Amino acid sequence: MVPTTSLLLLLGLALLAPGLSAEKCVLTGRWTNDLGSNMTIGAVNSNGEFTGTYHTAVTATTNEIKLSPLRGNQHNTNQKSQPTFGFTVKWSFSDSTTVFTGQCFVDEHGKEILKTMWLLRSHVDSINDDWKATRVGTNTFTRLRKRWE
Repeated sequence: MVPTTSLLLLLGLALLAPGLSAEKCVLTGRWTNDLGSNMTIGAVNSNGEFTGTYHTAVTATTNEIKLSPLRGNQHNTNQKSQPTFGFTVKWSFSDSTTVFTGQCFVDEHGKEILKTMWLLRSHVDSINDDWKATRVGTNTFTRLRKRWE
């Protein structure tokens, strides 16, 4: 009887182990993307809401680049270890807004990666120029490590 109980316990643990070892991807923290832009995402509240800042490395204007606020939402991480999310950046140095949507992944090496797609809407002076007001693109973000790591 004891060997059967031990075998069942071992089998049960083996079936549960893949779920226990799955790492969660956490949005909170500092990130950099493939173009050198940096963002900081604050704590995600119980409703999935977060705020932060974005410092872009690229711009189409001649204005001085300034730190810009971001505001977003993610799906509840209690249910998903690699959540989807979206956020809006209200640029502080131009009359434009960018919305990002994406998913937070943990790769096979345990590295967190944000895969995103964005739409940037720029101000135009007339409806006739609407055709050139929206740009689309993708970015991959990786976590910025602290200097001592």
